[in-house]
Amino acid sequence: MAAALTNVPSALWRLAIAVGIPVGLARSEYEVMGAPGWGSLALLGLSVASEVLAFLTLGLVRSWGEIWPRRIPYLRGRRVPVLAATTAAAFGAFATTTYGVLFVYTTFHAEMEGSAWGTWLMNVLYAPLLLWGPLLAAVTVHYYRRRTTTEPAPA
Repeated sequence: MAAALTNVPSALWRLAIAVGIPVGLARSEYEVMGAPGWGSLALLGLSVASEVLAFLTLGLVRSWGEIWPRRIPYLRGRRVPVLAATTAAAFGAFATTTYGVLFVYTTFHAEMEGSAWGTWLMNVLYAPLLLWGPLLAAVTVHYYRRRTTTEPAPA
């Protein structure tokens, strides 16, 4: 569950920018992002996409990650292929870990025009993303082990 919630703070921060709520950024940074305005659609899309991907993490610990739910045509009731699920999740864990590391690196080496509290707020709200990759990796390993080990026969 923790892996699925790591995106919430940064998504809320992006949504605040999208609607024009001041979060300590300089006016020029809002203009570069096009927010509020057409750039808000990109911020909204990024927030929704990241939340959907984070939600999929729950499939690794819930029954709908083992058997396709009824609401999915053509696949309903079939087993989710272990290799497909773990490959996608492992790629996601690698990508989100890489993103988190690069974000920290660029944040500490970038000059932001906004206020000190705005930079602090952004760092605090994006910090949970550092946990997304490692948590997703741990859940992926658990999913793989759970789905590929055979139960010993009762004595």
